[in-house]
Amino acid sequence: MNTLKVGDKVSPFSAKDQDGNTINLSDYSGKKLIVFFYPAANTPGCTAEACNLRDNYKALQAEGYELLGVSADSQKKQSNFKNKYEFPFPLLADEDHTVINTFGVWGPKKFMGREYDGIHRKTFVIDGSGKVTNVIDKVKTKDHAAQLLG
Repeated sequence: MNTLKVGDKVSPFSAKDQDGNTINLSDYSGKKLIVFFYPAANTPGCTAEACNLRDNYKALQAEGYELLGVSADSQKKQSNFKNKYEFPFPLLADEDHTVINTFGVWGPKKFMGREYDGIHRKTFVIDGSGKVTNVIDKVKTKDHAAQLLG
C-alpha cells in the first residue's frame, strides 16, 4: 500500500459521483479539498463519519474547504446513501479503484481475525495546488470534523 503523504502531489484523477457526473481533481484547483475514504456506504462507522462531516459542513466551508467522499460502492449505493442522509457534498462511486489507487488506500485489513483487502478509512487534505497538506490515519468517525478543524 503506497499511501500519499504530506507534501506529495496528487495525480490528476476523474471519477463518477453518485449521479453519474464526472468529478475531476482539477475542478478543485485553487481550493482546499478534503477527500475522505470510507469502506462502505450505509455501514455504522461510515454513516457516523459522513454525518459528522455533514453536520459540520458549514464550519468546514467557512475555513475554505470543499469535501469529497470516496468508496468503491456503486453509483446507486452512493446515491441512496447521499439522499438518505442529505449529504451536501458529492460521493464518488470509485468501483474501478481509480481514486482509491491514486491515494493508495487499498490494502490488507483485519476484521474479526479475518484478513482481506479493502479500503482503509483515511482522510487527505489537499491545498489549491494539489499538494497533500494533512493525512488523518486514525479517523474518529463520530468527531471527524474536529480533527480537520482542530
